[in-house]
Amino acid sequence: MKKVLIVLTNVNHYHGTDDPTGLWLGEAAEFVAVMQAAGIQVDYVSPKGGFVPLDPRSMKYTNQEIMKVYETDDFQRRALSNSLNPDQVNAANYTAIYYTGGHGVMWDFPDNPKLQRIALTIYQNNGFVTSVCHGVAGLLNIKDSNGDYLIANKTITGFTATEEAIAAKRSVVPFLNKPEVEKRGGHWRQKRFYSEFAVQDGQLITGQNPFSATAVATRLIQNLQVNQ
Repeated sequence: MKKVLIVLTNVNHYHGTDDPTGLWLGEAAEFVAVMQAAGIQVDYVSPKGGFVPLDPRSMKYTNQEIMKVYETDDFQRRALSNSLNPDQVNAANYTAIYYTGGHGVMWDFPDNPKLQRIALTIYQNNGFVTSVCHGVAGLLNIKDSNGDYLIANKTITGFTATEEAIAAKRSVVPFLNKPEVEKRGGHWRQKRFYSEFAVQDGQLITGQNPFSATAVATRLIQNLQVNQ
């Protein structure tokens, strides 16, 4: 079976501030744990390649499963220290792409044409484009071969305005996810703040918040097993 490509951020501070951000650890580690349990290999890519910072707040929300992945040499080396550059990725090798979150992605995911091309190629090869939480930012500007937004007329979820307010970050983020999705013709869905929620529309699978990474991964696995 082909591999799954996991996208991570290189941004380590909220723009215009000294406040640290980065990858939300659980959103990568929990997803990886599900992939490993299913025997599916993963690779890691970031917009610039190389070092991937961790949001220090995410280290407060770990469990045994998250730490088991985090502490492996493989994750430390291939995800956090030496992630692939998009130029090193052959999209034909992957059956799905998964955009992780953490607030940093709001700055380096939306306007990366190389990642967009990779995602579109996977999609056009009947693969899946998936995200969790703020990772939906990576889906916003992907356009199909007709020049239409990939998320147009698709049901999508991601981190909500209420969750942004509870996280005390609403005033520092560059945009809110729901209006940006709707601006591109997507149909936004959400559940109660910080409750697990994942939605699938065709080859798109998206999760609402950090508590939805396992749900996205599980749904992806179900689809991959059907398509084997």
